[in-house]
Amino acid sequence: MFFHQDATFDQLAIHRVGNKSQEEFYILSEQPVPLENDEVLPPLLMHYFMSPFAKVNEVYRLFHPNGELELNEIYHFTKQFFKEQLPFHEFSQQVAKHLYEVCMHPKIKPGEVYVVSLKNIQIEGENHDAIGIFKSENKETYLKVYPNQGGFQLDYEEEAININKLDKGVIIVNVEEEEGFKV
Repeated sequence: MFFHQDATFDQLAIHRVGNKSQEEFYILSEQPVPLENDEVLPPLLMHYFMSPFAKVNEVYRLFHPNGELELNEIYHFTKQFFKEQLPFHEFSQQVAKHLYEVCMHPKIKPGEVYVVSLKNIQIEGENHDAIGIFKSENKETYLKVYPNQGGFQLDYEEEAININKLDKGVIIVNVEEEEGFKV
C-alpha cells in the first residue's frame, strides 16, 4: 500500500517541454524552485501532485523491451540520482530533455514538467525517498473576487493550473532498484 500523508518536498524543479514533432522546443530552468521559506505553496503542491495517488494500489516497474534496465533512460538517471551520483537539478534537466526527445506523437501537448524529490513516501509500511515526475498541459481561467472600497472587485487569471486536476504523473520509489524500482 502507498501512503504519502507524511511525505515532504526535498527539492522541486520546473521545466517546459514542447512537442518535438510539432517543432516546439524545451526550456530548462537554471535552478530549483526555492520552497524553504514558503508555508503556503508546499501544501498546495503536495495536494496537486499526490492526491491522484491516494487510492492507488497498483505498483509498476521501469523496464526496457530487451531486458536491459540500464537502457531505460529514466531508470538510469533515477538510479544515478538515488545513489547521489547525479545532482538533483541536473537529474531534472535530463528527465525534461528525455521527455522532449521521446515526445513524437502529434497529439501530445506542450506543458510544464515538475520534477520533485520527496522524503517519507510510505510503501508497505516503510518510509522511502522518491522522485515525482508530473506534467501540466491543460490551463484554465479562474475568477478572483476580493474586497475593494466597501464593495468587491472581480479579476481573473488566465492560463492557470487547476490543482485538483493533475494531467500526468508518476512516482518512482527508491526501493527494489534491481527490479526497476517501484513505480
